[in-house]
Order: sequence, then C-alpha cells, then structure tokens
Amino acid sequence: MNPDDEETLDEWHDAYLRVRYAETDKMGVVYHANYLVWFEIGRTEFCRARGFSYREMEESENSFLVVAESYCRYKAPAYYDDELIVRTRITELRRRSLRFGYEILRVADGTVIAEGETGHVVTDDNGRVRSLPTAFAELLLSPPNEPEIADENLVPETAPE
Repeated sequence: MNPDDEETLDEWHDAYLRVRYAETDKMGVVYHANYLVWFEIGRTEFCRARGFSYREMEESENSFLVVAESYCRYKAPAYYDDELIVRTRITELRRRSLRFGYEILRVADGTVIAEGETGHVVTDDNGRVRSLPTAFAELLLSPPNEPEIADENLVPETAPE
C-alpha cells in the first residue's frame, strides 16, 4: 500500500438500516449476534459503493473474503424501530488479507451503539490462501461512486391525474 492509500483508509462509508422486531429479544433490545450481520451489510455496501460485489469477485476471480476473526464492543442498546447508520472503512489492506472497521450509530441522537472489526483472508474456492486480485484491491481503495440523480428520474410528489 502506498502513502496515498492511507487517506482512503480514513474514509467511512455509511449504510442505513432500521431495526426489525425479529432482531430484538424479549426485553426489546437487539440481540447481540445481529451486529455481525449488520457489519456484513456495511461491508457489502462499502464494496458496492466502489463498483463491485462479492459475487462478482467470487465468480470472475475465484476469490473469497473469508472472515477469520471478528470483534464487537457493545456500547449502548439498540431497540426495535431505531434507525441506525453502519459506518464501514478499511483499516488494513495487505496482499492476502484485509480488515474492516465499523461503527454503528443511532440516527436520532448520534449515540455510538457498537464498534467492531472483522479480519478477512483471501482464498480460492478450495480454501487455499491467495492474493487479493489487483483490480479489486484498487477498487477497495478508490473513492465511492456517487450515483448521479437526474431530475427526470425523481418520483413526483403528486401523481398525475
């Protein structure tokens, strides 16, 4: 990784979600395992914002990002119907591995709900460690693609009569 890439590691990507009833326990608090699912949502959207999907990397390059470790620190409870932001960034990118960092915040008050990290090893479909394909490494370090919204694509506020 070159020094210019270090700036990219500081860039967060935000994905929004709303807590579903099924994600809570009897006390109405989000069940702890759901945070790892939300980390995956953050990772997936981070990649999509940079122009590729996991599936594309798996199918075109026979490369898989295997979760080798995960960590989550729970800082405040989240509840049914809370709107949350899953902030994701790359914290380390090596030839055969990478790490993503996460913050989950409640939209209503900005409270940090959880922080975490996942470590991934790049493998082929037989589970053998391999190098991350260069094109995908470059995409991971690229700025997100911001979709252009044209006026004609906007949904009108009122339906035509």
